[in-house]
Amino acid sequence: MVMFKKIKTFSLAFSEPDKVYTSGDKVAGRVTVEVTEVTRVTSVKVLACGVAKVLWIKGPQQCKQEMEYLRYEDVLTMEDQPVDSDGSVILRPGNTYEYKFGFELPQGPLGTTFKGKYGCVDYWVKAFLDRPSHPTQEIKKHFEVMDQIDVNTPDLMSPVSAKKEKRVSCMFIPDGHVSVSARIDRKGFCEGDDICINADFENTCSRIVVPKAAIVAKHTYLANGQTKVFSQKLSCVRGNHIVSGMSETWRGKTLRVKKIKPSILGCNILRVEYFLQIYVSVPGSKKIILELPLVIGSKSSGIGSRSSSMASQASSEMSWIDLNIPDAPEAPPCYLDIVSEDHRLESPTTPLIDELDNSFDSPIFMYAPEFKFMPPPTYTEVDPCIANNNIQ
Repeated sequence: MVMFKKIKTFSLAFSEPDKVYTSGDKVAGRVTVEVTEVTRVTSVKVLACGVAKVLWIKGPQQCKQEMEYLRYEDVLTMEDQPVDSDGSVILRPGNTYEYKFGFELPQGPLGTTFKGKYGCVDYWVKAFLDRPSHPTQEIKKHFEVMDQIDVNTPDLMSPVSAKKEKRVSCMFIPDGHVSVSARIDRKGFCEGDDICINADFENTCSRIVVPKAAIVAKHTYLANGQTKVFSQKLSCVRGNHIVSGMSETWRGKTLRVKKIKPSILGCNILRVEYFLQIYVSVPGSKKIILELPLVIGSKSSGIGSRSSSMASQASSEMSWIDLNIPDAPEAPPCYLDIVSEDHRLESPTTPLIDELDNSFDSPIFMYAPEFKFMPPPTYTEVDPCIANNNIQ
């Protein structure tokens, strides 16, 4: 039986473990090795990869495709460490040996780190430890990459609009129509932005319809000439019911972009797209659906959240002006003046209003009253009714 010498520590760590990298950034780190006895190490290598993968099973066929964003290989060395003629080094117990590495991510578009139902975009670094007459040991560490999409470009700041109409029938008899037209001021958004929706709905059919809007993610996977699409509704908002012959108008109805991954548009085998879906549910018929394209970026314009904040602030200021609240409220009447002696509180147990003393920081409490009732009549064994009859 062959006994292998154990390695005490073999680890890989990034210099900035929590950083989200972008194109052109430098990824640096170190490989740490500790041994329990004198050990000869032939080499320590690193391999860095960034790959988009697509995989699903269709009957007996396996649809699989890969696209490479990054590939980096290097043999690591240590400074001030004696090296033999074959490039190997001797490691001794009690010491910590560090092999440093570093490489730059390619310039240009990179796929954002992503994990979907039928594919993923993954970035990782592997370290390999080679020793004579021993199997190669390896360790793997993932890091996150985000493609920079600036939503301030003219194309993404331009408005988007669409219109659609659906004729409704009942048993092949025409039953009016339902129409929807919608517009948004731009199509580029980031996490935390508010999408302001302007839309008009009209219902001339005999049914009650309901308008709704939702952010929908669409994942498209391509492999071996086959296409797989997965859609998911992320967040939605709804309007009021529209009865027959009536219409509804949305002006600035907002839908917030929650925490989602940026769009992936430059990959040939995997795409992540977003749409603002505005639709009307018609009972007994298919929905009428409008799809306005959205691009989710990483560099926020701040328009949605900033305008919403400014609007709420202005509304708050105007409300205080209109209310014209006096500087100090008028003192309440004295409790003793309005409550008779028989109904005064004896032992307050629950909170009621404390005295204000013309101060706004006074605590507010409430107390449950305990009432004084008249005592019961004195007990006696003589029936007063019989006694009265005897007297007569």
